[in-house]
Amino acid sequence: MTRNSNAFELKRMTVLVTGATGYLGKDISIGLAEAGAHVLVNSRDINKATALSNLIKRMGLSAESACFDISDSKSIKTFFEEYKGELSIIVNNAYNGKGGTIEHSDELDFSNSYHLVVSAANNIFQASLPLLRKSVNSIGYSSIINISSMYGTVSPDLGMYKDPLSSNPPFYGAAKAALIQWSKYGACEFGHEGIRFNCISPGPFPNTQNSPEFISKLAAKVPMSRVGKSYEMKGPVVFLASSASSFVNGTNLKVDGGWTAW
Repeated sequence: MTRNSNAFELKRMTVLVTGATGYLGKDISIGLAEAGAHVLVNSRDINKATALSNLIKRMGLSAESACFDISDSKSIKTFFEEYKGELSIIVNNAYNGKGGTIEHSDELDFSNSYHLVVSAANNIFQASLPLLRKSVNSIGYSSIINISSMYGTVSPDLGMYKDPLSSNPPFYGAAKAALIQWSKYGACEFGHEGIRFNCISPGPFPNTQNSPEFISKLAAKVPMSRVGKSYEMKGPVVFLASSASSFVNGTNLKVDGGWTAW
């Protein structure tokens, strides 16, 4: 790999962001575009994907819609069979689920969560592997960035939640923990090819739907005494997407304000 005068620059890079129109996904997509990447904005909803890609283009940046359902292996396969562009970076960010506790969870909750987080990431990687290998040949590397969670390594404090069904659920953390392990496995299997696998584990990034009282409870558990802002995901993702992290492989980068350092 040759040295880049601006190691954080992502020009000539095409990035796929799954769940791109969500709370964190939107800022992740914009941050990658700001670094020079062409962003494939993934969503099941073509209207949402188009709206975000148009927003990015109005900023003078580069993006296009990538409408497919990550939970459907056929939808993934069809997209990559029809896609004629390049791909260097994948950000596996999509998730959709409910709350609960062990007492209030069933088998389907666990299988659905695992499928959305781990199986989908694996299916996307397999379908895109030829493009990722082309990227290694043309620019020197490819990068897989998996958005896990601090709850992939620690348990939520159930006392913060008003009732069991609003709690951060066990199947979410279990799936995110599995994603961390899948990342480590991928780092070992494909590192020699120049395809890097890494995780980011965000801490408390509550959206506007959370009450001020709950946000205050979260902030009290953070050494920095505040919660994260969605734009604060930009830097970590750009770092792992860029050649600035050229020797970073198999890591789990915690972006939690120190929550898991207590």
